[in-house]
Amino acid sequence: MGKTALFVFTDGLEELEAVAPLDILRRCGVECTVASQTGSLEVTGRNGITLKTDCYFKEVVDKPFDLVVLPGGPGVHALRNTPTLLQVLQRQASDGKPLAAICAAPTVLHDAGLLEGRSYTAHFTVADELPHIEEDSAVVVDGNIITSRGAGTAVEFGLTLAKILAGEDTAKEVADSIHYRAGS
Repeated sequence: MGKTALFVFTDGLEELEAVAPLDILRRCGVECTVASQTGSLEVTGRNGITLKTDCYFKEVVDKPFDLVVLPGGPGVHALRNTPTLLQVLQRQASDGKPLAAICAAPTVLHDAGLLEGRSYTAHFTVADELPHIEEDSAVVVDGNIITSRGAGTAVEFGLTLAKILAGEDTAKEVADSIHYRAGS
């Protein structure tokens, strides 16, 4: 059985942070489920792009996934106010499975009590809440917690997730196929 990933989308998400890692993981053969945290299967991002999800988040809260991914953007506030999501994140962490958050979404991991004593990064706009952001790192991996800075780091974030779920060779094949070169 292949690896699985759950992406939790909400209105106001940062589209690039949602689509880039989703696209990369699908290219790697990861079975990705995109769940809407809203009352609609369509979510509209901060830049007015509407994305269609596969299901409602409430339909998958009891389903196990190898990875849970949270895009950032202003919509993160809705994710932070979803107690069921915090419980899913805590269960994922207690099972030792990876959790990934980009931009402002590491605040959701913080709300779930998962960043204490961990290295992480996030968008500079949440530095008041997350004062230990590693500002010089595009992506930080600390055990099963993977965090990234923002839209400009979304491809590197996705490729890091690909390495974790699909392996170094597959991630490199995908990076080569999309002409990704770190630092270029």
